[in-house]
Amino acid sequence: MTIQDWFDKYGESHQNPVNKAVHWICVPLIFATILGLLSLVPLGLGPELLPAAILPFAHLGSLLVLFGIVFFTRLSLPIAFGMALVSALLLLLVAEVNRSLGSDAWLLYLGVFVLSWIGQFIGHKIEGAKPSFLDDLKFLMIGPAWLLHFIYRKLGISY
Repeated sequence: MTIQDWFDKYGESHQNPVNKAVHWICVPLIFATILGLLSLVPLGLGPELLPAAILPFAHLGSLLVLFGIVFFTRLSLPIAFGMALVSALLLLLVAEVNRSLGSDAWLLYLGVFVLSWIGQFIGHKIEGAKPSFLDDLKFLMIGPAWLLHFIYRKLGISY
C-alpha cells in the first residue's frame, strides 16, 4: 500500500466533521501520552554510556519513534520527515513534563490518555463507524500522519 492508500482507507471512517475535529484534538494527545507513558520505561543506559543531554530520551518512547520513522520512510520520505519533527517536539515536551512532575507524570499521561480515547470513541459513535485500528493496528501509526497530510496539503507540500 502507498501512503495515500493508507490515508484514503483511514479517511473512510473519518468523514463526519465532528469526528474529524475530535481527532485533531485527541490523536495528538494520545500520541503524546503514549510517548509519555513509554518514557517512564528506561532503556537502562546510564550516564557512563550516554551524554547527559541524551539521557532524558533513552526510553521506550524514543524506540517507538524510531520504529515509526522506519515505518513511514518506507511509505513516504516527506511524511517520515514531518513525523520525525512532530515526534521530536513531543519527546521534548515529554522530557519537560517528566522533569516538572517527576514521579507523578504518569498520572497526567494516564488521565489524558483515557480521556482522549473516550473522546475518540465518542467521535466514532457520532461518525457511525468503528475506529480503523480495529481492522489493522497499523492505523494507530497512520492517525497522526493522516492529520499531518492535511497540513502538507494546506502548505502545498507533496508527500
